[in-house]
Amino acid sequence: MELKLYDTLTREKRTFVPIDPARVRMYVCGPTVYDYAHIGNARPVIVFDVLFRLLRHLYGESHVTYVRNITDVDDKINARAAERKIDIRELTNETYKNFKADVEALGCLPPTIEPRATEHIDEMKTLIERLVAAGHAYVAEDNVLFNVPSMPDYGKLSNRPLDEMIAGARVEVAPYKKDPQDFVLWKPSKAGEPGWPSPAGIKGQGRPGWHIECSAMAWKHLGETFDIHGGGIDLVFPHHENEIAQSRCAFHSGVMANYWVHNGFLQVEGEKMSKSLGNFVTIHELLADWPGEVVRLNMLRSHYRQPIDWTVKGLEESWKALAAWTATPEFVDGHDATIAPVVLDALCDDLNTPMMMTALHGLHSQGDGAALSASLRGLGFRHRPESKKVVDTAVVQSLISARLEARREKNFQESDRIRDELVAMGVVIKDAKDPKTGELTTAWEVAR
Repeated sequence: MELKLYDTLTREKRTFVPIDPARVRMYVCGPTVYDYAHIGNARPVIVFDVLFRLLRHLYGESHVTYVRNITDVDDKINARAAERKIDIRELTNETYKNFKADVEALGCLPPTIEPRATEHIDEMKTLIERLVAAGHAYVAEDNVLFNVPSMPDYGKLSNRPLDEMIAGARVEVAPYKKDPQDFVLWKPSKAGEPGWPSPAGIKGQGRPGWHIECSAMAWKHLGETFDIHGGGIDLVFPHHENEIAQSRCAFHSGVMANYWVHNGFLQVEGEKMSKSLGNFVTIHELLADWPGEVVRLNMLRSHYRQPIDWTVKGLEESWKALAAWTATPEFVDGHDATIAPVVLDALCDDLNTPMMMTALHGLHSQGDGAALSASLRGLGFRHRPESKKVVDTAVVQSLISARLEARREKNFQESDRIRDELVAMGVVIKDAKDPKTGELTTAWEVAR
């Protein structure tokens, strides 16, 4: 069966041909472990877990190596550890443990290797010294910077004009830079920050820049050139562009990875997720209200390259579908995890998960419980979600608005009637007063 993937570098859907079918290699950028991961972080975790499962199905479980790194040295980590007055290692160990628990609840397999950046400092220093020796990097005021003009075809992945690349990278303006685009490979550590003996003849302690970390870990575990590099679309520039520059120039190679695969952005109820809008949700918080299997299915309803609008209504629909699919005796009692050919056909077409959904619905409507159940298990759905009453979100919002209006008019009889109607629908309401305005607000959720 032929797998096709959209390659961001060539901007076309290409037939996947591994360098070595006996050792298919994939690298995906993982979390920076300073806090709970948000639901936007869950998208690449789930998408590339599906691709990992598909590659294992096509080439054999023992023939696929999936590396997803852990960034455990970073400015955000330093700031959060200082804020909490704890050791940096204590912070990263705690948040890494939380991340692993969250993604396991989402039905994701552990990657073959999960390297930590702080355990690959020697590899980073080796790459940096190679780049300096080859004239692709230089030392300035105890920093080592990559010299972007030394690579004539820099920028092919993002395909941006020079002025956009400079603005998009939010590069630090520094008088010691030879070119505004140049980016940091190594920088001196300040007091209280983690540090290691510096490369390239620099005295004192320093720490790596973000981009060099992934180049070093990918090289260590997958080699100078490998098959697939993945991550969110937000990483195309500058992170992945700079990875390519570092790795290609260090190894004098034409490519770093043969296929670059990126998932699209995630919005919440039609808006960009942000703390200022009050719609910033972590995976941990989401799992407190929704089963991991439901979150997983809802994430796969949209094609991975398209933007996804994360809504309560979508979660309710995913719950309803999954509850119906897993109600068969074959799912409850079976162990087969062989993905049905019709589902495989969809996934082999650039991970076409909307088509996969159609195929699963088809198996259900045909009454093929065995194929449906085996496919679900092969896709990471191992548990049947407990029953939950599915409600019409628009109706609930309308009733809540009417209840709030009745309370403002002091029509408490009508307010109580609407409350009882919501309760009968299986809706739990939580009233609270806005501390600034004193206005009554109502949050709600569906009772399990």
